[in-house]
Amino acid sequence: MTNSEKRLWLIRYLLNEKEEYKNIEIPEDEKEQFNLYRGLVNVRLPEPISEEFLKTEDEFLTEEKLKKNITKIDDLTPVCGDIYLWQGDITTLESDAIVNAANSGMLGCFHPLHSCIDNCIHTFSGVRQRLECNKLMQKQGYEEPTGQAKITPAFNLPCKWVIHTVGPIVNVKLEQRHCELLKSCYNSCLKIAEENGVKSIAFCCISTGVFGFPKREAAKIAVKTVKEYKEKTKSDIKVIFNVFKDEDREIYENILG
Repeated sequence: MTNSEKRLWLIRYLLNEKEEYKNIEIPEDEKEQFNLYRGLVNVRLPEPISEEFLKTEDEFLTEEKLKKNITKIDDLTPVCGDIYLWQGDITTLESDAIVNAANSGMLGCFHPLHSCIDNCIHTFSGVRQRLECNKLMQKQGYEEPTGQAKITPAFNLPCKWVIHTVGPIVNVKLEQRHCELLKSCYNSCLKIAEENGVKSIAFCCISTGVFGFPKREAAKIAVKTVKEYKEKTKSDIKVIFNVFKDEDREIYENILG
């Protein structure tokens, strides 16, 4: 099958899973087809699925990945020591691990086509990602506490691992407990990364989106925590602060000097 045929096969498989999807028409436009595939994957519960689907999805996403401009950490210039600042789509970064700003359910974003990093990582990693996260959560038996971290394979992403962490939610006023929990996110991610032999890790801007943590304060905590961790542990892990928006890049540039 061509990749276009694989995309259609995946869509038909997903549509056939639910009776209420039977009347959904598949658009002719390829971009709209991908959005339909993505939306169906986004809302799909972590239920058993055929090996044929998983194999076909792996092949489809691998070919889609080849169309993208993949950035390798070796192509980046450090800001200082082993610390880097990179602006771009974290799902196109080839580092050992990337960090996902997850929610306490740890199963990804179920909102179709949402632009959050959780949705993007699960989409381009593939259905296997939600299934793997579900195994971890079923074994744990309770929601993921804020400030901790879990690690899973990256499956169809260019990195090797995804480290999921739940950041603090700031509803009204920033409090010290929010700062301590955010610091714990960074420390937990670094710790679990090194326990799994990770040599380079890319951090997204944890909690600064819909979780409402003030961006500048979050960046200060991120940089300070990483520097303190590396100094205390003598770690040589390479750390990339990944930003997507110009505003975030400018904040990190000012803090990192």
